[in-house]
Amino acid sequence: MIGRLKGILIHKQPPWLVVDVHGVGYELEAPMSTFYDLPEIGREVSLFTHYAQKEDSVSLYGFFSESERRLFRDVQRVSGIGAKIALAVLSGASVDEFARLLQTGDVTALTRIPGIGKKTAERMVVELRDRAADLVGSGSPVAMGKGPADPLSEAIVALQQLGYKPAEAQRMAKNVASDGDAAEIIIRKALQSALR
Repeated sequence: MIGRLKGILIHKQPPWLVVDVHGVGYELEAPMSTFYDLPEIGREVSLFTHYAQKEDSVSLYGFFSESERRLFRDVQRVSGIGAKIALAVLSGASVDEFARLLQTGDVTALTRIPGIGKKTAERMVVELRDRAADLVGSGSPVAMGKGPADPLSEAIVALQQLGYKPAEAQRMAKNVASDGDAAEIIIRKALQSALR
């Protein structure tokens, strides 16, 4: 099992990133909470990982902090929730914010995360509320990388990969984008505004 990777970040385009560890490129899927804190391409990065093997595939997920990885694992213990929704949870809310939503039983806010309906949100509150206090944690801040030539388009694509419909992703990104914003900033603002 692979629990942590430390190497050079050679590619990042949400939700995928590639870390070169002594000549081997590990492709990982990561939530937006991790993308916000990634360094520039070519810089060293250290990520906690979750290795998942299914009958027909092997996946590796990367997280900037141990608390993100713990939340990713805990959320999947709720019946009917898999890795895709767990990543959407981390992309739609910080670990602290998600813990607060669980503690307050805010089903309405939870349903704003792509892939989570009312019944799933209610199950999450019931099954994870007791663990909410243990979920709270923090990752070490790292300088964010510079945005691509067209950060708005990259943000729209990333939002679609997180489960939003194309028109909705475009509306969300355009409503919050400001001149000079990197894709990560646009995505963060769009996801935060979706939770309100």
